[in-house]
Amino acid sequence: MTLLAVKDLVAGYGPVQVLDGLDLAVEAGEIVVVLGANGAGKTTTLRALSGMIPAKGSVRLKDAEVIGRKPEDLVGLGVAHVPQGRGTFPDLTVEENLRVGGFTRPTDEVTADMDRWFEVFPRLKERLDQTAGSMSGGEQQMLAIARALMSRPTLLLLDEPSLGLAPLVTRDVF
Repeated sequence: MTLLAVKDLVAGYGPVQVLDGLDLAVEAGEIVVVLGANGAGKTTTLRALSGMIPAKGSVRLKDAEVIGRKPEDLVGLGVAHVPQGRGTFPDLTVEENLRVGGFTRPTDEVTADMDRWFEVFPRLKERLDQTAGSMSGGEQQMLAIARALMSRPTLLLLDEPSLGLAPLVTRDVF
């Protein structure tokens, strides 16, 4: 089953067009990696897919067209995006960041999922009451990934997911 179908995607920043006619398909359960040099459009692609920047063309998630929808609407459709540079809420605690990630779900499920991600990232449990902005870069990256997973997405977009992580943690994430 096709989870994501991208046809003729065009996106950029103001007058600068970065993507011009991108086609991409992702099947359910498939892991896809986009590789390229700096400036090749990898981050722009993920931003367009998650509704962070205006785009033209067609992006279908399952059977729903998502072009023109707001990022918060896409979360409800099952899209989670961990942007390059982490994107945590620096003034919120670890616990608050994780709860924000699960805001669309029942509280008991969110608590159970927090426990699950504390097993994967034990450092987050140690930092539960600490603000995200006071954590190391690698800890913030762990938090950003765990927060995205709190929504139980059907499509997880990771931009530079191993940035700032120790090799052993990177292995666990992948």
